[in-house]
Amino acid sequence: MIEPIGYILGTKDATPLEFWVAVSDGKVLRLDDVVQVKTDRPDKKGIVNFYGVVDHVRTIHEGTQFDTDTFLVNTGSMPVNVSYAAHIQVTRIEPEEYLPPQPSDAVYLAEDENLRFALNFDGMKQRISAGIMRNGSPAYLNYEFIDGTKGAHVNISGISGVATKTSFALFILHSIFNSTALGSKRANTKALIFNVKGEDLFFLDKANKELKEEARSTYQALDLPVEPFRDVRFCVAPKKNTQEIEPHLEQRSENISVYAWGMREFCRDRLFRFLFAGDDLERSNIGFLVNILEDRLAKLAQENDKRDQKMGFMPRTHLDVDGPFGEDEKYKVETFRDLIDFLESKLEGDDKKWTGRNQSGTIEAVIRRLWGVANEMSHLIRGDLPAEEMQKYKLDPLAAEYQLTIADINKLGNKAQKFVVGVLLQKLFMEKEKRGQYPVVFIVLDELNKYAPKEGRSPIKDLLVEIAERGRSLGIILIGAQQTASEVERRVVGQAAVRVVGRLDSAEVERPEYNFLTGACRKRSLLLKSGSMFIHQPEVPSPLLVGFPFPAYATRSSEVQTNEVEEKVLKSKVKRL
Repeated sequence: MIEPIGYILGTKDATPLEFWVAVSDGKVLRLDDVVQVKTDRPDKKGIVNFYGVVDHVRTIHEGTQFDTDTFLVNTGSMPVNVSYAAHIQVTRIEPEEYLPPQPSDAVYLAEDENLRFALNFDGMKQRISAGIMRNGSPAYLNYEFIDGTKGAHVNISGISGVATKTSFALFILHSIFNSTALGSKRANTKALIFNVKGEDLFFLDKANKELKEEARSTYQALDLPVEPFRDVRFCVAPKKNTQEIEPHLEQRSENISVYAWGMREFCRDRLFRFLFAGDDLERSNIGFLVNILEDRLAKLAQENDKRDQKMGFMPRTHLDVDGPFGEDEKYKVETFRDLIDFLESKLEGDDKKWTGRNQSGTIEAVIRRLWGVANEMSHLIRGDLPAEEMQKYKLDPLAAEYQLTIADINKLGNKAQKFVVGVLLQKLFMEKEKRGQYPVVFIVLDELNKYAPKEGRSPIKDLLVEIAERGRSLGIILIGAQQTASEVERRVVGQAAVRVVGRLDSAEVERPEYNFLTGACRKRSLLLKSGSMFIHQPEVPSPLLVGFPFPAYATRSSEVQTNEVEEKVLKSKVKRL
């Protein structure tokens, strides 16, 4: 600190939580700059240090009375002084004595250690890089408020295509995987990303050829390696209307896995409810009937397993069910349409074990919904393949050999997308209940307003609420994103310890879900450019504006080295021939 940037104004109230600074001639104080002030206690028994962030700046002509005086000043007819002042929101006081600083106290820019002290970065035992602040210094997140030690979950809001929500979520993962915060747990820490748009995430294991030297310098300042993700598994849905299970993917052909579920597994693991993941089951009797059918199918699958084991058969994927004339006639349920036919026969036969005394209107509603999703689900639930082959199509986010799993749901219909997300989250949740908190698994899910809407109730929404409230203790961390936080279930958004905001819509920013932003931050969120985000975390009272670097990993095919792209296209063409 060579010379002050300014002095505390005596014409404005100075309190322990905020004060104004008169900026000295020739000096510059901008929004987001960090300052410090030393003030003597009135009783002369010590010094109190104030640290704060600039959240408002203004200039005015002193000595003018009317708007038209500006023209007189401009022509030199009226002498005036220019007042350049900045408002400071206090972020830290040491020692913690809440008395006001004194007018005319010198104000200095906080740099290096003082900057880290002002923003509580010095007290973060496990910190990860969050981006670069406007002054060029790195900003950090306290990992203990992400992994569940003190808090958990990250929520990102912003306009689609402008706020770069997915890009920032990927940067956070890159920062976590390459930080010292993980320590010995680094190798076992996992992440599951649901790809909901295009095929851009299928190149995260490739270096980005468009990375500029400026971005490399930023990575160096953040102490992060310039490299793509490692140990990545890419999982896609199979193609429709084909007996063979082939990946439904166009831009990549190597290192691709296909996911699907066996018919018996679907029934045994009680996945039936996720066929109705988008329905509000709370407002009708459909939910009761769905639960009955799910229980009956689970018992039927268990009986099939016991019979096969007793008779020495190898594990099977289809269901053996009674025909119209009882146990003497058996037939196989191999396809999803077979399953609907079977359920329709049971429900229309008025078997109380299956209908549960539900009215015909409820039964017909369930049957209509099943036929409505038949085209979307038929290629995902299969009972016509050997169990040994179906083992290849199991998607396990906790697989030891992979750190990052990309589950593509982009080419699925709306109902099928919700089914896949719900099934994978339930499987992960149940597995973590058995294994405990470690290893930590991160879930990156965009469009939260689609899966956990504010109104209504559905199986997948209940699951996301459970993860938001109990995931911390189980080591399941949700990095959720949405365009409008106001349309997402409050318990999902509210449980996030770290809140991130990119460019927002003018109507959305006024919602109470963004009360953690100051008035100035709300206005500025309407102007943010891609790559800039406001970050709010528990230990820093003021939101911080950060920028994150251009990705070192390819996020679309055009960013991969040309020879690699040509090789992938050639392999894809040869495979089709």
